[in-house]
Amino acid sequence: MTERIARFNELTPSTLPFVEGRIEGHKERKNYSIVGPGVAEDSQQSVKISEPHGYNLGAVSANPKNGSGLHSHTTAEVFLIYSGSWRFYWGADGRNEIILSKGDIISMPTNMFRGFENAGDEEGLIFVVLGNDDPGIITWVPNVLIKAKETGLALLDDNSLIDLKESEIPPNRKLLEPITNEMLQKFDNYQINEIEKFICRFKNQTNHEIDLKNGIKLIQIIGGNFSSNKYDHLINHNTGFNLSILKAKKGLIEDLIFDKPTILFSQKGTWKVKIEKDEFNINSKDTFSLPLNTKVSISIDNNEECFLNCVSKA
Repeated sequence: MTERIARFNELTPSTLPFVEGRIEGHKERKNYSIVGPGVAEDSQQSVKISEPHGYNLGAVSANPKNGSGLHSHTTAEVFLIYSGSWRFYWGADGRNEIILSKGDIISMPTNMFRGFENAGDEEGLIFVVLGNDDPGIITWVPNVLIKAKETGLALLDDNSLIDLKESEIPPNRKLLEPITNEMLQKFDNYQINEIEKFICRFKNQTNHEIDLKNGIKLIQIIGGNFSSNKYDHLINHNTGFNLSILKAKKGLIEDLIFDKPTILFSQKGTWKVKIEKDEFNINSKDTFSLPLNTKVSISIDNNEECFLNCVSKA
């Protein structure tokens, strides 16, 4: 059971996870692979829980004015802001943008370039859920690959990262060329009002709480399932996974059974998870992968409202 727990303070981050990792504005950050490898281009990235779940969970911490360059995914990418204020920008030119804060959630459409940057004045942290066991590869806007090459970093045609200052291009490989302007036009763009439907702000979640009794309330963000019950969701987006939040000061849910891969990670508070005779504390930022088809009890005892994120395969 202890192998199912990812203690955040024990994780090993990559400080050079992607090809743009030496470009100003992208180099002062850390990338964590918590469940699954994610889309990191660093072949040495440490993965805490490697068992396939049907989705990946990662995290990014960054200093002010740092984050990710414009890139696109072929699978779902959902951001949960743990701390700080973050600027999300999108489109091939990155002109559209929105600022989100602690507790806010955004599900970015696929086939669209997006980037994010810590817009606060101290280090911030976001969690990221990616769709599928293999979330695919990243497509970068041409300018990112051009600037990255100037720093010595590049991608090979198999999307592996190479440091041209230290290594030569293997004889059977060549550098990945930036996509053409014609290919660039095939990616989607959205106006700010169109992106709003993919956002769930923390301040609005209270209006959609469902009382599960025994002191715990449910907020269903994406998908329609929590255990055997179905509820309306706040973001209508087919991601391949469900995302919900448990909210409580003091409460207990007993004898839950999950028949699809499910993880819990704490947004706030120390949550106690009991599985048969074993008990585990899931502290803030920690992640726990639940065993299938086993009775699970979840409880909290705190003086403040606490939040536990739950992700399950759809």
